[in-house]
Amino acid sequence: MSMTNSYRRRVATLQKDIASLQRDKGRESAKLASVSQKINSASRAARTTKSPSTLDSKLREIERHHNDAARIEKKIGDIETKIAKKQDDLNRAQTSLVKEEDKDFQKRQNEQEKAARKQSQAMRAISETLERHEMSIAELQELPETIVVLFLAANPVDQPQLRLDEEIRAIENKIRMSEHRNSVQLRAKWAIRPEDVLQGLNEHDPRIVHFSGHGTDTDEIIFHNDAGKAKAVSMAAIVQLMTATVGSIRLVFFNTCYSRSQAEAVVEHVQAAIGMNTAIGDEAARVFAAQFYSAIGFGKAVKQAFEQAKALLMMEGIPEQDTPELFVANGLDAQDIVIVRPPDTANS
Repeated sequence: MSMTNSYRRRVATLQKDIASLQRDKGRESAKLASVSQKINSASRAARTTKSPSTLDSKLREIERHHNDAARIEKKIGDIETKIAKKQDDLNRAQTSLVKEEDKDFQKRQNEQEKAARKQSQAMRAISETLERHEMSIAELQELPETIVVLFLAANPVDQPQLRLDEEIRAIENKIRMSEHRNSVQLRAKWAIRPEDVLQGLNEHDPRIVHFSGHGTDTDEIIFHNDAGKAKAVSMAAIVQLMTATVGSIRLVFFNTCYSRSQAEAVVEHVQAAIGMNTAIGDEAARVFAAQFYSAIGFGKAVKQAFEQAKALLMMEGIPEQDTPELFVANGLDAQDIVIVRPPDTANS
């Protein structure tokens, strides 16, 4: 039972009690009036009688009626005391009831405002979704006939050697077998140094940038120095690189160990990014990347391509499907990001 209902019942009970006491007081007051009449009648008779015995009888009658009147007055006084106490209790209960009703009213108002906010948020979400879909259609219509995937590979001699040649071969084969093979151009730069990255971005204006090689657990990517040995490049430098050369880049794929943080950071400047939340094996990196680009070549959305690549790892029995992570810029949905234009919009 709510406190409001409890106070309402308390108020109703007290009001009934007071009404009952008022009725009792009324009955006792009527008795007192009757006794007063009897006293007056006996007093008149005593004043007019000449008989000593009659006078004595009337005086005893008057005394008896006075005693009755005293008892009745005491009872009325007791009833009035009870009424006063009940009235005090009623006042307190009514005050408490008003407070609880105010609380209930405020609670209902808050719930109504909360419901209104939720409805408003839901309407905004629907509106934003419609806008995104409208934008997605427009973006599909504006997609280029051909996109460039820039494959940037670094495998310094003083680091454990990776089979990056097998990775790019697998990616080439998958793209070649995809539906829109002529819409995807794979460009590779090997043994990259920092300046090679900038040269490649300016030269090819890629839609997808793919880093392949080593990463560190301190959020660095390993490039080459002039001597062909390892040169660590910080996450801040990679983010600055995206800021300075973002152009038409829509996706950055970090196929390097411990690259989750880089991927999460660069989506401030590109639509989507993929990174690894721990070390990833050569085979897993190759299988995941090849299937991802196969799906992209079939005109699939980034979300579908990512999920297909994870599914292939599982089907191949490579237990690293939870290592890759996909990040998307605020306000975007990976299901709406399509990088290769499907054939139905190619001639629109």
